[in-house]
Amino acid sequence: MTEPLDAEHDSGAAERRREAELGSERREGALATVAAGRIELPKSRGRSRTTLVFALAIAALVVLALVSAAVGQVPTTPAEVAGSIAHRIGLDWGPMPGHPAGEVTLWEVRFPRVILAMLVGAALATAGALLQGVFANPLAEPGVIGVSAGAAVGAGAVIVVGGAFVAAWSVAAAAFVGGLITTLMVYLLSRSNGRTEVVTLVLTGVAINAFAGGLIAFLLFIATPAARDQIVFWQLGSLNGATWDAVRVVAPLTLIGVAAAILIAARLDLLALGESAARHLGVDVERLRRNVIVIVAVLATAGVAFSGIILFVGLIVPHLVRMLVGPAHRVLIPLSAILGAVVLLASDVGARSLVDNADLPLGMLTSLIGGPFFFWLLRRTRARAGGWG
Repeated sequence: MTEPLDAEHDSGAAERRREAELGSERREGALATVAAGRIELPKSRGRSRTTLVFALAIAALVVLALVSAAVGQVPTTPAEVAGSIAHRIGLDWGPMPGHPAGEVTLWEVRFPRVILAMLVGAALATAGALLQGVFANPLAEPGVIGVSAGAAVGAGAVIVVGGAFVAAWSVAAAAFVGGLITTLMVYLLSRSNGRTEVVTLVLTGVAINAFAGGLIAFLLFIATPAARDQIVFWQLGSLNGATWDAVRVVAPLTLIGVAAAILIAARLDLLALGESAARHLGVDVERLRRNVIVIVAVLATAGVAFSGIILFVGLIVPHLVRMLVGPAHRVLIPLSAILGAVVLLASDVGARSLVDNADLPLGMLTSLIGGPFFFWLLRRTRARAGGWG
């Protein structure tokens, strides 16, 4: 009588174990499907909303580009801007600029500035979206890993050594190299036993930023008055020196960086499930973080090299995109690039039009607008979900 009972008990236990293993496999499959964005739920409404947001963002970018190119001391209309572009590509459509210097002004001054504004905005916003995703930190932005501070040190050092009239290309190159070196230092100093912990990396970034701030203060102290003014103005951010040569440098770096970010978006969605779950689903978390830091370094240094330090674009835009279409990085990253271009282009229009015959510092304007907006976003998130923590 005991043997049948024992056999029945063993058979039941084995069956329960098989059911548990099967349930675990189903849960893992569901996690992977959800993270990869393939779960079969009613999402026609979500897709239509995403398509609408993309369409509106692209339309806003085109309109702002035409308006931005029309703003300036040489009178031009958006229709004339569109007509000039059409005639340049061989289409006999639209009016040409009526002012004698209109055509030259558009193609040599305004169009490089418009395109550079779009590229820098897209680069900074994409970098912010990547860092917030890989760090799982809503406060992450390119300055966290020392890009901005390192670029400022590089630019400031060249200005001090070369004088106030040093070539703009030398300043841009020094800013680019300084940002890359600082980012590399943050990454190497935060590694331990072949791993990089998020908290350690962020705190290392804080320390490096503080040290770089001390170097900038020293450079300001020893600089001549003219060089000091140039360092301060560079740190405020501006697109006043935009040229086609600058566009040729920034454009490939930005396009490559955004494309690389889109390629790793699916793995960032898996990482959002947690490090252990992501590893279980085949994600090399350490390699992913390293790749993200490299991409962010390229994007952010390309962005600040010719424009100076521009704050809040990399912090605010990804949050705005999440409010509109949700947290999936496959949509978040490309839409952040587009909206980043929209935000910086709109800010540049404001910088050139708010005060007559003046070009306001772009970084100052984005900070004045971005600070209150981020405070509103914080209050809204806290009211709806109790905060981010």
